Amino acid sequence: MSQSLNNVIQQAEQIILGKPQQIRLALTCLLARGHLLIEDLPGVGKTTLAQVLSRTLGLQFQRIQFTSDLLPADILGVSVYQRDSGEFKFHPGPIFAQMILADEVNRATPKAQSALLEAMEEHQVTIEGVTRALPPPFFVIATQNPAHQIGTFPLPESQLDRFLMRIQMGYPDAQAERGLLSGVDRREIIAKLSPQMERVELLALQKRVRAVFVSPALLDYVQAILRRTREAARYTHGLSPRAGLALLSAARAWAFLDERDAVIPEDVQAVLPGVVSHRLQAVGEYSKQNSDVLVRELIEAVAIP
Repeated sequence: MSQSLNNVIQQAEQIILGKPQQIRLALTCLLARGHLLIEDLPGVGKTTLAQVLSRTLGLQFQRIQFTSDLLPADILGVSVYQRDSGEFKFHPGPIFAQMILADEVNRATPKAQSALLEAMEEHQVTIEGVTRALPPPFFVIATQNPAHQIGTFPLPESQLDRFLMRIQMGYPDAQAERGLLSGVDRREIIAKLSPQMERVELLALQKRVRAVFVSPALLDYVQAILRRTREAARYTHGLSPRAGLALLSAARAWAFLDERDAVIPEDVQAVLPGVVSHRLQAVGEYSKQNSDVLVRELIEAVAIP
């Protein structure tokens, strides 16, 4: 691991107390060139994590507050007529940033949510017939309140599939919570954070992650996991090839953070909950089980080659 990346982790852990796993998973998602969905109750640090990462990584940051009256043009931008020149001039929206926080994304209507689809998949947007590239590294962190809360519009499966990983913050343990209650306001600390990495270095690290070796035996293991979800009766449908690619990308990044140049089965198991929990839906009696139980059973059911 580079010294800069180690500094990023250390600085983030000083602000997000007691959540080293969530910080590591978020960085795994970024290094794998994916997007991250954080689903949890309000007030557990979802937005704080995004703000800490943006400042620590020195990325151009934009926050989009998703509400029921948000329009696609509010996200992508709009062309405005210039009376002096007699021409239309495009005014880019907040989507044209290196890191986007889509806050409470499921409070917006499906029409507004769909404005993110092309951006997240292609790292570009097409507006009025013109395709415009988004600045790299384009990284979306979306926060989502639980679906049972009032005023939410569940994300469709096509939108969920654009997120490489979904994680939950959870409540802090007693020691971490004590530190939060007795310490300085996190907003004051975040405002004073200094970047620990240059954007050029981050792009280089993403390139190195893609070069992490995956053996044929490891591919057999990933395919066995995919096949198990398609054959087991407990799921409405199995994992797609895109999910398999996402699993490999995340496993490569996890191995890279462990300073290894090859993926091992334990890397796949470490990222499996975050990659598949929002892609698998259980049926019948299994629908009462939470996603962690389903993923643990999936790991136990597939033998390592």
